Amino acid sequence: MQGSHTEAVLHEQDYRSQIKESIARHLPEAEVYDPLADHAKSLEYGARKGRDVFFRHNLMCREVDVLLAFVPSASMGTAIEMWEAHRHGAAVVTISPLKHNWAVKFLSHVLYADLEEFTAALEDGNLKKRIDEIRSRAG
Repeated sequence: MQGSHTEAVLHEQDYRSQIKESIARHLPEAEVYDPLADHAKSLEYGARKGRDVFFRHNLMCREVDVLLAFVPSASMGTAIEMWEAHRHGAAVVTISPLKHNWAVKFLSHVLYADLEEFTAALEDGNLKKRIDEIRSRAG
């Protein structure tokens, strides 16, 4: 959410509602957890609460079936989430133009260049097919 900002600000988060609506429409069985929905004021958290939320979210990534990472620019937090999910058998689906970035490239099972490409794969069923293939190999 903060990406590579040096100030205590978030990148624009408009994409979240579009992704959630598309998933609800095309994968209605999916349970979606959006960390921003529960922590919209996270930049105001004190050190202890911020640390607790950071580590809890990274631990949660060990328990998911699918991690969807939106990485329009470098993000150390998202890279950690991708690492945890990948190491623990989740399908890591990434939306990012950073196809040459090693964290993005090697931790992603499926990589879409942008939101449009992701949405098209969701709509035509190819994303579900890929997730099912990945999950069947992991399980």
